[in-house]
Amino acid sequence: MKSVRVSDPEKFDEQVAQALQKSNEVFVLFFGRETSRGESWCSDCVVADPEVRAGLAKVAGSILLEVPIDRQSDTDSLTHIFRKRSDTRVERIPTLLRWTEYGPSQDRLVEEQCREQNISSFVAETGKQRDQQSCA
Repeated sequence: MKSVRVSDPEKFDEQVAQALQKSNEVFVLFFGRETSRGESWCSDCVVADPEVRAGLAKVAGSILLEVPIDRQSDTDSLTHIFRKRSDTRVERIPTLLRWTEYGPSQDRLVEEQCREQNISSFVAETGKQRDQQSCA
């Protein structure tokens, strides 16, 4: 698994497109930005991070786009856009999506669902959705 940090929200679409040129196994993880102590302010994100990575490491050729976002109350933050965009609709974090040339998967893993034991079924189910979209 390759991971890529999306630090600039304005370059999100560009980085998704670049990842999709390299792989059809593209996943996007929205998580709480790290504080000055180097750890996310979101305790669920701290727990989920190694589990998401372990689960996606089993997916050949996968790319994980890491998208740090600020607290929901920080409406002046540029990352607030991910809470408002119709294709991301991040309400809670962590949020894991699979991204295809058609956009994000219908299904997502949110908060405590972002555990290693859920990743393989998420990958399988969203892979079926991707395959159905490409056949349509």
